[in-house]
Amino acid sequence: MRPSRGAFRRGPEPRAGATAKRVLVHGARLRGMSRVRLGLLTTAGINGAILGARAEDAPFDVVAVGSRDGARAQAYAHDHGIATAHASYDALLEDDGIDAVYIALPNALHHAWTMRALAAGKHVLCEKPYTRHPEDVDEAHDDAERHGLVLTEGFMWRHARQTALLCELLPQVGELRAVHATFTGALMRSDDVRWTRDLGGGALLDLGCYCVGAARLVTGREPDRVHGEGQPKGEVDGSFAGTLRFDDVTATFQCSLLAPLVNTIEVIGADGILRVPNAFVNPPGVVLLNSEEHRVEAGNHYRDELDDFCAAVRGERPALIGRADMLGQARVLDALLRGEGAH
Repeated sequence: MRPSRGAFRRGPEPRAGATAKRVLVHGARLRGMSRVRLGLLTTAGINGAILGARAEDAPFDVVAVGSRDGARAQAYAHDHGIATAHASYDALLEDDGIDAVYIALPNALHHAWTMRALAAGKHVLCEKPYTRHPEDVDEAHDDAERHGLVLTEGFMWRHARQTALLCELLPQVGELRAVHATFTGALMRSDDVRWTRDLGGGALLDLGCYCVGAARLVTGREPDRVHGEGQPKGEVDGSFAGTLRFDDVTATFQCSLLAPLVNTIEVIGADGILRVPNAFVNPPGVVLLNSEEHRVEAGNHYRDELDDFCAAVRGERPALIGRADMLGQARVLDALLRGEGAH
């Protein structure tokens, strides 16, 4: 994969109040519902995190699952206590007993099936990365707003109490100087879809998107310039390293599908250093400020993500990750992968 370098320019911001207005529109008809009825669009392994967040006090019920294989859907539903199994994704979307869907298909399929879900009147929680194409984000959110529906991207670590602690401690490091994030994890199966280019595989889209999101969150801005370089493994980037320039703050990151698990964030400021030793995978609630440990109850970040999604569906507040955040993320990923500025 060739190196990428170029000017990064932000596009127009979404209309002020658009998201809040959308929430009120659909919230009027859902505010009285006791629990959001959720369908799983695929039997992917990541569903286990959603199923593991079920509880008596949860604001959702997983009521259906869909698969391209009817027998697989039936077996999955039986094994996981799900009432309804559908033998196709379209059949799941046609189910009037579902309010919302969780989409955890391969990356390249996220946008197409989100659009079909929205057309079917379903709210959508789509796994990360939603897309590397900014125009897809606008198309989907335009459609969601027209239909009074919620669309959000599933970056579960953003909902973690540990991430809130990081943001709370951030002012204590003073003026930002640099940010560095690392996310590596060995992908052992040779038939995993993340090794397939046409399905949106590769280290940057699978793991590096977390690092990009961390840099954007910590700086509170969008980068002016980006530069990245991937190391090929088969038809995808097995590893990727990048630099994001935020005016006078430089953020760097590295990610790899070929190395042991490391998931850290380091923030260097004029007055101190913040370090998150386990930033993305099962955050334990620990942040170090100048080597001093600060703790918060770990909680369940998938449950927190679902609580946020359901609150948006019920019209109580906008989703944490909305159009602007999804657009910013897609623009950076696109710029890194295209090798030139995103326009």
